[in-house]
Amino acid sequence: MSTEFALIGHQESWDAASDVVSALRGPDHQPIPKDEIREILPWIPPRVVCHVDVHSKAGYSSRGSYIDSFIPPDRLSSNYVRENLIRVHKAAECAIRAGAKVVSLGGFSSILLEGSLDKLPDRDGTAFTTGNSLTVAFVVEGIVKMCAQQGRELARSVMLIVGATGDVGSGCARCLAPMVGRVLLHARNVGRLDTLKNELESSYSQVEVVLDGERFPADVDIVICAASVASPSLLLKGISQDAIVCDAGYPKNLLPSLSMHRKTMFHGGLGQVTGGMTFAPDLSGVLNRHPFPDVAHGCLLEGMVLALEGRYEEYSKGRGLITVKKVEEIHAMAMRHGICLAPFYNSGGAIESVEMSASEGCAG
Repeated sequence: MSTEFALIGHQESWDAASDVVSALRGPDHQPIPKDEIREILPWIPPRVVCHVDVHSKAGYSSRGSYIDSFIPPDRLSSNYVRENLIRVHKAAECAIRAGAKVVSLGGFSSILLEGSLDKLPDRDGTAFTTGNSLTVAFVVEGIVKMCAQQGRELARSVMLIVGATGDVGSGCARCLAPMVGRVLLHARNVGRLDTLKNELESSYSQVEVVLDGERFPADVDIVICAASVASPSLLLKGISQDAIVCDAGYPKNLLPSLSMHRKTMFHGGLGQVTGGMTFAPDLSGVLNRHPFPDVAHGCLLEGMVLALEGRYEEYSKGRGLITVKKVEEIHAMAMRHGICLAPFYNSGGAIESVEMSASEGCAG
């Protein structure tokens, strides 16, 4: 089977990075101590880690490759932009050499490019996508379902989007603004905030810009964290403990300890392949660090969906180009193949009170 898609990713923690290195070395070698992993990882070039077969509920499969860029987890910041861009560029070259027809840029990879696919190498016959349209689709679906299961009325809710001018944040704003009572936008770039506010106000009047990130308004009852921060630094001071909070960051925006105190905080933008995924070599337990099987970030799943559909195109191209129409379209494509919203969970584990089965997730 030829390589139809490639997934470019990185690990969010040193534990995950250590597990990937150990898996690549094989069971016959002793694990490398984590302090040595920190020294070795920056010298490992991007490479194909394993092959991935994704299985559609429609009865067929597509084969791809997972490529790890080996960006050190402590270098996901603006201090290492040039170094990380080189890694993403080399990972893209790996995908092109593998013959991938469509490539998803996972997490920090697309953030580094700032939505400009022109920064990637020449790629005759290979299309790249940020994957953020499907990420937005799963965030939106998660917010709607969490509100329904908590008995919240979306139309009367006040929604705050942190990182509102980014690809995922602005896409969520466009999709959810018609559903909620008031939208608050927060980001670092004031000019982009005003532009997005004006865009949304043309159809929905209740839109405000919030510049003080130290203390958000107390009447917020829905929060989407989609900031491109390198460390989980947001504290959400002043926001009710009962507010629904979706951490859609990759890496995560919020401190793990917040999951213990917020019963309605969940990791968003994730989908589950109900037809299953297989890995060769079998790194499923290493790469899938979620509490449920066959779960992945929407940005990576988008490449799989496009491959299953035979649509080898630059579907999600970057900041400001995530539209409601494309979000709805990619979501419909994903559902057709049984790729659905993942069950709710956070760093404390499954959120059992609102946990859905795969069949329930695909039903709506």
